[in-house]
Amino acid sequence: MGGADTAATWQEDRPERERDERPRNGKQAPRPEPDQGPRPEIRPLDGFTVGVTAARRADELSALLRRRGAEVQHAPALRIVPLSDDDQLLDATRNLIAHAPDVVVATTAIGFRGWVEAADGWGLGEELLRTVGTAEVLARGPKVRGAVRAAGLTEDWSPASESMAEVLQRLLDEGVAGRRVALQMHGEPLPGFIEALREAGAEVVDVPVYRWMPPEDLGPLDRLIDAVVSRSLDAVTFTSAPAAASLLRRAEERGTGEGLLAALRKDVLAACVGPVTALPLQARDVPIRRPERFRLGPLVQLLCSELPGRAQPLPVAGRRLEIRGHAVVVDGRLRPVPPAGMALLRLLARRPGWVVPRAELLRALPGAGRDEHAVETAMARLRGALGAPALIHTVVKRGYRLALDPAPGGQKYGE
Repeated sequence: MGGADTAATWQEDRPERERDERPRNGKQAPRPEPDQGPRPEIRPLDGFTVGVTAARRADELSALLRRRGAEVQHAPALRIVPLSDDDQLLDATRNLIAHAPDVVVATTAIGFRGWVEAADGWGLGEELLRTVGTAEVLARGPKVRGAVRAAGLTEDWSPASESMAEVLQRLLDEGVAGRRVALQMHGEPLPGFIEALREAGAEVVDVPVYRWMPPEDLGPLDRLIDAVVSRSLDAVTFTSAPAAASLLRRAEERGTGEGLLAALRKDVLAACVGPVTALPLQARDVPIRRPERFRLGPLVQLLCSELPGRAQPLPVAGRRLEIRGHAVVVDGRLRPVPPAGMALLRLLARRPGWVVPRAELLRALPGAGRDEHAVETAMARLRGALGAPALIHTVVKRGYRLALDPAPGGQKYGE
């Protein structure tokens, strides 16, 4: 087997090939901790680390994640720049007041409020509201609907799906030939939306209320990118398409674009709040997961389902071992594990029950150099963190293995 023993093979020669790991100072290996009474409840995201790229509502999303046990690394991928003093917005507003639109599409609550506030500042607020009030008002979702009503207006229709695709379909079904459509933009162009309306004969006036810009401090974003590349994060959340595009763009600028994509395609879950948010990632062949309802709460619930589902439990030394991002669950108890220990444990778990040579384990240790004693030290600390040293066995002169329980029916794990 080229240096790899199955659990069944190892059981035949255990006395000659295996011993408990003992530090070189002669002290006994850590003993299992006694039962400490009722086990605390394991929250869905205990042991996982989640990246948050949001600029707005980041505190709310982070609080929801932490409440369910996650560690959070926040790095805004962009910043919102209001255009209250921008000539382009002023020109668009004057244009619409002079030539009233037939339809007004409000896409975001913050954008619609910002537009009205900017018009007030220019002394055009009342004229703008009168003009919009004569048009058919379409609000993308309930938050936008609330902003429209707060301005003293009433929307004519709002899609249950909160999807701009449904808004577009309604307009096309109604017929837009010869009609003037004002579209309140949300930071970047809507793919295909304006083009489809113009092809159908509409005159489209885009209203740019704010722009997305890179964050002023790129340090947190760079650290988040490095954490994704190194697989230190279990998931990254995205709540806007510009944030996803900004993350990808910054990684390419730093020369880590391919490493970021490789991690997102295979190891780090990309969780998007909705289909529009997912577009920049899907364009780069990144598999994404998104909730059915485009809200922060369902996004967090999605992670609560997806991440624990990726941590497959293993029967090891008569116990149940579940490996999470930066911790393990042993018989229902959460046990934090240092990064070096997690690196070793993940390598052992790739083929549970098979021997992993010390040299291979050494290569997995961050910054360990060439001293195999570093493996023994890290392994002793790992056993202590697990609270059950017997979970990992030492195969003399060869390496280490998880003490996997025999599979039912003689089936071999790892094959």
